[in-house]
Amino acid sequence: MNARSLLLPLTLALSACGGGGSGDTPKPQASANAPAVEEAPLYSLPADYEVASKIYDTYYTVPADFFVDARASTSRSYTIHHVMDESRSYELCSDDFATAEALEAADNTSRAVSGEFISSNETDRYFEFVRELAYNDDVGNVGEPTSPGYSRVFKCSNTSRDGVDRSAFNGFAGYLNTAPRSPADIKVFAEYLWQFAFFPYSRKKVLESVADADNASLSQTLVLGFAINQGTGRCDRIEIVEWAFTADRSTGRVEQSFELVHSFEARQEAGTAVVCD
Repeated sequence: MNARSLLLPLTLALSACGGGGSGDTPKPQASANAPAVEEAPLYSLPADYEVASKIYDTYYTVPADFFVDARASTSRSYTIHHVMDESRSYELCSDDFATAEALEAADNTSRAVSGEFISSNETDRYFEFVRELAYNDDVGNVGEPTSPGYSRVFKCSNTSRDGVDRSAFNGFAGYLNTAPRSPADIKVFAEYLWQFAFFPYSRKKVLESVADADNASLSQTLVLGFAINQGTGRCDRIEIVEWAFTADRSTGRVEQSFELVHSFEARQEAGTAVVCD
């Protein structure tokens, strides 16, 4: 199969698989007058050149209508920090403001850069504590001597990540505890986590964010594009990956899967993407 003809997400193909039953059982015949019904693909993989053009586009990061954090419009350099468990494997949650405040205060004392408390606020998703952080000159990408830091504790009634291994992109991803759960909830769950996921590539883009749902589950698949440097004088390896999040409608349990679906080589030449032979 030509890789460019792949339809994403792969869960669409999985849903078409039959299950159970004896092979001897006669199958009902379709009516000669019944029109063939084909389920529309959720996503068609673009041509390699289109993918490479997005990956090398300095001004492109995510598709339209993708979740953008409320702090993205902050004019100064800033950091967003989630309070973690002791092993720093997952983000903590609490529905009690005083508990969240105590967790954040204790966490602040253990950070490499602690800060002076300024204010707090909350959303449906988290409690947020604002601190003014003091940096030495030229630390990381912070060009000012002080910078606001936004520390967050998830609300368990929205998102619980207890027991999640943040270093893994397959398996258990937490619980989506909104009620009732909607496609918009799993969309923001997935797209919010993307903003804080680490991938060791200088060029990493979201090519598409694709929703799907049935009576039992809600899912959101992030179609990611990575450019991987293969050394001086060599073309980059471009990888297209599906990172899918699927929430059980009844329990809210979220499972994630991370799968490479296509790769090719490309380079940037005079500001233009070129697909290598």
